[in-house]
Amino acid sequence: MLTFNLPWIFIVLPLPLLAYYFLSAKPQAQLSALKVANNSAFPDAQESVVSKSPRNLIFAILIWILLVVTSAQPLWVGEPISSPTQARELILAVDLSGSMREDDMKLNGRYVDRLTMVKSVLKEFIAKRKGDRIGLILFADNAYVQAPLTFDLDTVQTLLDESFIGLVGQQTAIGEAIGLAVKRFDNKENSNRVLVLLTDGENTAGAVTPEQAMELAIAKEVTIYTIGVGSEGNNQFGFFNRRPAIDEKSLTKIALATKGKFFKATDTDELEEIYEQLDQLEKIEANEQTLRPQKALYYWPLASALFLSFLMMLFSINWERR
Repeated sequence: MLTFNLPWIFIVLPLPLLAYYFLSAKPQAQLSALKVANNSAFPDAQESVVSKSPRNLIFAILIWILLVVTSAQPLWVGEPISSPTQARELILAVDLSGSMREDDMKLNGRYVDRLTMVKSVLKEFIAKRKGDRIGLILFADNAYVQAPLTFDLDTVQTLLDESFIGLVGQQTAIGEAIGLAVKRFDNKENSNRVLVLLTDGENTAGAVTPEQAMELAIAKEVTIYTIGVGSEGNNQFGFFNRRPAIDEKSLTKIALATKGKFFKATDTDELEEIYEQLDQLEKIEANEQTLRPQKALYYWPLASALFLSFLMMLFSINWERR
């Protein structure tokens, strides 16, 4: 089917006619004239002007029409094609509380804070999720949806990179994060319902406790994979300056109760295992996408206009030589 992307452009078609009508010079009375007894020397010039004028006018009209058609961006639209897509659907919940500021994580030979380790872990994780739909929740005092479930993994990665400690508070509302993820999945009839929770595991805020949120996740069949970020009694800073250790017991309980698994951010081998387990999840039917193939046709009228302009120039040159 032939269609135009900018059909309103056709309103300018009569513009040259209006310009000619309103802007053309009005004839003035001649006060004097040159009288020539014999005009035999001028017939060729008169004939040439009269003979080429109608042709140039036709060329100009056709060129104008073709240029207007080109500006309207003609398209050939094919028949609609339905293509169901399949994908896994995962939500990442990332802790931005003050406790994530502890620099007790070792990355590439140096100690970094826990959020830096989280971003390092998730960078590879997100990159391996090509074809999957990913959502992002950030939480501290409360939980917020930073990115809804989307195929745009680059945007999810960018939003994660731009996050910082204290963005949404200083405390840790793990229950709120789990509850929000369950609510987002509850709005989808067909989904894998998988939550990947990254935190140090110490719930200190929120109206919903981790236990209550866990029960809600079990009822809604949401599987939670927990990733603990933090040292296990790291004593690099001395006996009297120990950093708080990860709450491994709480995170393990949440994961096992929802048929998930607990992982440690300090263990590269275990992190590889979570990638493999998520790859084994069965893909589900995502929203069906209907596509209509389109083919641009603007170059045909444009090429025709250029060709007519070239012919018009050639004819004009030939008449001038004559």
